[in-house]
Amino acid sequence: MILFPEWLVAWIPSLLVLGIGFGLTPFLRRTNSWMRFAVMLLAAFFSVRYLVWRLTETVAPIGFTIDALASWSFALIEAATIVSSLSAFLVLSRYRSRSKDADVNLPWIEQAQPHVAVVIATYNEEWAVLERTLAGALASQYRNKTIHVLDDGRREWLGERCREMGVEHVTRPDNDHGKAGNINHFLRELRRRGQEPDFVAVLDADFVPHQDFLTRTLALFADETIGLVQTPQHFFNPDPIQHNLGISRSYPDEQRFFFDYMQPARDGWDIAVCCGTSSIVRWTALEAIGDFPTSSVTEDYMLTSVLKMKGFSTAYLNEPLSEGLAPEGLKEYIVQRSRWCLGLMQIVRSPAGPFSKEPLRFRDRWSVLDSCLYWLTTFPFKIACIVYPLLYWYFGVTVVDAQFYDVVSYFGPYYLATMVFLNFVSVGMFVPIVNDISQLIGAWEISVSAITGLVKPRGHKFKVTMKGGDRDRIVIQWPIMRRFLAAFVLTIVGLLIGLTSDYLFDAQAGEGKIVILFWTLYNLLVLAGTMLVCIELPRTSSILRSRPESVEVNVGGAVRRVWLTDIHAEAMQLRGISLPAGTRFTCDVPEVGTVDAEVTLSLPAAVDASITLTAAQREDLIEKLHTHSGIPGTAAVAAAGLGAGLLRRVIAGTVR
Repeated sequence: MILFPEWLVAWIPSLLVLGIGFGLTPFLRRTNSWMRFAVMLLAAFFSVRYLVWRLTETVAPIGFTIDALASWSFALIEAATIVSSLSAFLVLSRYRSRSKDADVNLPWIEQAQPHVAVVIATYNEEWAVLERTLAGALASQYRNKTIHVLDDGRREWLGERCREMGVEHVTRPDNDHGKAGNINHFLRELRRRGQEPDFVAVLDADFVPHQDFLTRTLALFADETIGLVQTPQHFFNPDPIQHNLGISRSYPDEQRFFFDYMQPARDGWDIAVCCGTSSIVRWTALEAIGDFPTSSVTEDYMLTSVLKMKGFSTAYLNEPLSEGLAPEGLKEYIVQRSRWCLGLMQIVRSPAGPFSKEPLRFRDRWSVLDSCLYWLTTFPFKIACIVYPLLYWYFGVTVVDAQFYDVVSYFGPYYLATMVFLNFVSVGMFVPIVNDISQLIGAWEISVSAITGLVKPRGHKFKVTMKGGDRDRIVIQWPIMRRFLAAFVLTIVGLLIGLTSDYLFDAQAGEGKIVILFWTLYNLLVLAGTMLVCIELPRTSSILRSRPESVEVNVGGAVRRVWLTDIHAEAMQLRGISLPAGTRFTCDVPEVGTVDAEVTLSLPAAVDASITLTAAQREDLIEKLHTHSGIPGTAAVAAAGLGAGLLRRVIAGTVR
């Protein structure tokens, strides 16, 4: 019998997974549910194998000791997270695309032309934000529509602007039940007038519909069982993770995995969910359920569950049919995700929850439970991963009692198989460290919301996500950063104590120390990146979709062709021309017309210039920048650009 060295035996499972990941999955179609299921089984097998090992071989003996408390508490948190992951793996094993259904049904919608009421709920957004959305709604190719701005801020100036643009401005005497209450007030008003539409399209104040949004989405309603159609939320600006790490054009926004990969998978199980903006709901379905539910601060997800109880399904059309403004500030980013978490917990405790007595299918209950597990486990686990190694360095508490080669044999293939499967279904979107940073940054607030929502589901007010505003300077979010800075310092000090002395415990703790050392070094990288995200960099009005475009400029009668590299409502940037500051000229911008401009900054072979637009040109520019088909942001990971962006950001942070 041939005996292999211990190190080789330990590495064989990981090498097997890597072989499948690099040698087989590139030849599989990620849209094929059977192929997805096969790769999912690989990840599930190694996950269960690892979990069994963790609970049977690596925990301290049960007893009233610090080691037992620390070891078992962390193991149970990790076990719950793995159970959540297994549920998500099963969801991701299917896939459905409805684009062909929309293609087939386009003749029906073009002939029927049902009436659509486009509602835009707003509270305190500035005009620059609302103007984009209104211009996009007015530019829609669909004819039989009316546009209504539901203003909970009751602003007179907004009413005047709406009248100028030919859209209705609606207010109400109170702000009860937030966005859902605002929409419900308008629905009651439509009934009072006798102006019931066939469908209601919902847009957030900062989401611009593309010209084909209504046409493509309405086409799916040829199926009478569909009560709501949801489309993905794309963003034309980087979120705080992308922007503050300097990876806006090489790493997708944090929502891409859910909208591009999780929602089509959920639709494969017929458990896609409403996400609020960029959705359309059938009027008769709203009548059947008594309008939008108000018992959750995430009325959109709740709407899916309530519709299902009345026999209406939610369909997902995975096409970029709108684009919005991602939260630009870190505080707003965290508030938004905490609200989503709180709302989901409220749904868990509602009649539409997984343990409801209502006639819900098992898969609908599973859908809510899967989301609940995600919020309840993912973020507390991130906190635990940072905290528990400190118990070893400061108190000598062994959290995971394992030999190095055992970790290689069990954790290695589990982690790699998870990465192989997730990157197979998401085309390489999961990047270690960066993914951890995006989850750790709001882990505390989200964890608190999860527990609060379960224990006390009622009495929480809807928190509006602030958008827009002046962001032209560096802002350090100390209230958020200080917890990560404290963890970073504690980790560094603990590491130095453990490696240089045996003051608290035996500094030569065997092979287990290699494991805790690697874990600690990884944590330091994640904490350092998270602190970088807390340093908010200045923003410009540039959008991710902007690409160089050849244009003509006229300077004192001399016409030249140059490159337009960026443009927004107040300024433009040109390359291939040098002009002194203060020079006036005109520029012929495709789809906008001749624009008056003045140089504000002169650079070698480039100029920045302020521009003056007419009201019609402003609308035309918005249509040009925001309403055409296509993905407005970064759609996939660019490894070289990601590495270069992170390196530039680290160097810049060090210099500062």
